[in-house]
Amino acid sequence: MTESTQGSDLTIPVPLLTDRLAAWASTRGATERVAIAALIEEGDVLAREDVRDLLVVDTGRAAHCDWPRFEARYRNSLVLDAGERAFLDFVVAVGFPRLVPLWQVEHLGERRLVVVLRALAALAGAGDTVTVSVGAGSC
Repeated sequence: MTESTQGSDLTIPVPLLTDRLAAWASTRGATERVAIAALIEEGDVLAREDVRDLLVVDTGRAAHCDWPRFEARYRNSLVLDAGERAFLDFVVAVGFPRLVPLWQVEHLGERRLVVVLRALAALAGAGDTVTVSVGAGSC
């Protein structure tokens, strides 16, 4: 999918932010690829303008994540509920390796927990062989 920017009398297709981030992540190491995939899969956090403003450097044609800037400021700059904060803590710990207290999983909720578990499986190299889904008895 693309967004459009209008010039004088021609429309230039611009890839969606998620596509630009995925393209950038494809050139990075496994940790950043997995972190970006988790952000895109979860969707809600990356949809927030304040999160994007702090995390993403976007030139319109390309985009990348500024993990050090985000990690240094997001806890104090963003108003997050417990689930958003826990999810971002896990994603930052994957993309910009940091320690994260595992007790925070209690705040993730089922949907975000599945995203985090898939990310961990992918990091372990088992993303194609481990199935994580929502429901009784699955994981």
